[in-house]
Amino acid sequence: MTDHGMNKNDASIPHSVWPADWLRTAEREAADSLGLTLYELMQRAGDAAFQMARAAYPHSQHWLVLCGHGNNGGDGYVVARLAQAAGIEVTLLALESDKPLPEEAQAAREAWFNAGGEIHAPHTPLSETCDLIIDALLGTGLSQAPRENVATLIEQANKHPAPVVALDIPSGLLAQTGAAPGAVIHAAHTVTFIALKPGLLTGRARDVVGQLHYHALGLEAWLAGQQAPYARFDETQLSRWLRPRRPGSHKGDNGKLVIIGGDHGTAGAIRMTGEAALRAGAGLVRVLTRAENIAPLVTARPELMVHELTLDALDASLEWADVVVIGPGLGQQEWGKSALAKVR
Repeated sequence: MTDHGMNKNDASIPHSVWPADWLRTAEREAADSLGLTLYELMQRAGDAAFQMARAAYPHSQHWLVLCGHGNNGGDGYVVARLAQAAGIEVTLLALESDKPLPEEAQAAREAWFNAGGEIHAPHTPLSETCDLIIDALLGTGLSQAPRENVATLIEQANKHPAPVVALDIPSGLLAQTGAAPGAVIHAAHTVTFIALKPGLLTGRARDVVGQLHYHALGLEAWLAGQQAPYARFDETQLSRWLRPRRPGSHKGDNGKLVIIGGDHGTAGAIRMTGEAALRAGAGLVRVLTRAENIAPLVTARPELMVHELTLDALDASLEWADVVVIGPGLGQQEWGKSALAKVR
């Protein structure tokens, strides 16, 4: 999968990507490999998130921590306790539930109480004086739209002027697909733990994750022994795919590409595609399009070889080209359909 434009991703983010459901079962195995309890792992996650938030917003004085009724909420309790110990004013809102908290989240909640912390009901108005919001409402286990009470809290947080730091994943974003079937936190920063999940890179992720940070929580060695089923690709890997060109190479040695499209009124699509091909390094780029598009395209990009799309020109170009692109501005008229049928 491609990394499609996260805002200044942390350079430490791995290229390995893991299914969200795998991580939920593997987390215990990873902790056991180091002789850690899940609560100790949660404390590491909370500390990593606190350090990241403190570094990003060193002058913040009043944190609003939103805790859910699961282990994501447990991470939030740890962050709240550490922030309070650092002299930051903390207001903590927690979701209510008839079900007991997971054991490690309950331990984090009790540690917050033992440190003198208080918990406010989720319907409490969000403080206007808080200058940072910590989102620990919903984690990677979410599989549907947030319930109404959670959605209301998410929407209030999004309307608040304070920036949001999301723990593991923005609440409301599905960790496996990046879909957001309901309300979703719009984070300025997201710090994710142990492994990178697909939903942090796909779907709505670009809109809501903000700057992505990663912390392995000391499990790097364990992860190195696992085989990730997915990989993240970005520009740092281009040198592995694109070999350096020989100083004496000719443009004909660097690929011949034909691009077909640009029906009436859509010359811009074919022009931008041709220019992109040139910028990407294609050696020779031939464009087949409507006759009236030829002069504008050659005027704008004289490097392009532009011809009218005819049956003879198409046959010759398909024989000539190494790669064929069809579709930009092709339209749905018979002109485009005929060309598509021939290319197929």
